[in-house]
Amino acid sequence: MADKVRDVAVGEADRIKTLTVQAARSAAYLYPVKGIYYFLSHRSLWKPLTTKLAPTMTLGLGVTTFMFLFTYVPQVAVMAFTSGPLAAVSAALLVLSESSTLFTILSKTFLIEDALTDTFDGVLVSKNTTNLVSEGRQIKGGSDIMGKLGKLTKKPFQKFTPTAIIRYFMYLPLNFIPVVGTVLFVVLQGRRAGPAAHSRYFQLKQWNSTQKQKHIEEYKAAYTSFGVAAVLLELVPIASILFAFTNTVGAALWAADIEKGNVTTEGTAPGLNEQAGKAE
Repeated sequence: MADKVRDVAVGEADRIKTLTVQAARSAAYLYPVKGIYYFLSHRSLWKPLTTKLAPTMTLGLGVTTFMFLFTYVPQVAVMAFTSGPLAAVSAALLVLSESSTLFTILSKTFLIEDALTDTFDGVLVSKNTTNLVSEGRQIKGGSDIMGKLGKLTKKPFQKFTPTAIIRYFMYLPLNFIPVVGTVLFVVLQGRRAGPAAHSRYFQLKQWNSTQKQKHIEEYKAAYTSFGVAAVLLELVPIASILFAFTNTVGAALWAADIEKGNVTTEGTAPGLNEQAGKAE
């Protein structure tokens, strides 16, 4: 039995090591960063965000206030056993993380779904992949990127289901394990968030579930690395709404590279791999 346990542990460690190496080589984690620069340098992409800014900020303030009023003290009590004198600070950071995650889920589902769709499609149009966007919406004439986006013919992102929140709270106790637990929590969230960022792309490609799963499995490490970077950005309090849009921009830039064939077998553009090498 001991030998079997050891073999399983070694095998799992090797698998994680392989995925980690593939994720690092893919450099897909740089797309969320590219999304920030691309978004800031293209003012036409700001319109979907600005039209939704007031209601989303109100929602964010409400969620954060509610979480601190009803969950902060209980979590301080629990973390007193794991973090000692730092329990108050650790609990505050955890509540901020929880608030940001819940805010992101709720806002994406009920407030900014269409705005994120417009942003994703707008980036694809700006990257000269209009033929792909036309599979999911009408395209108008003109020089303004967002002005070209007509009526949606296909609704993109998944509607609200309790699954995301249930999974989030299932993983939440990992945060009570110092360092390692938090890392695992972010990775698990990122593993889901990566493919979810391309849900619009999969729809525009008209892929069935088998085709989607084959693609996701082929680029599993790349999607996980993208998801981890995106999750970390969206965990930033207050700014999470901005990063939800810039992450969408990054996902669209990645999709455009895939469409143009500017992606290696590891799942990202060769230019990004060079950037990753310089960063290391």
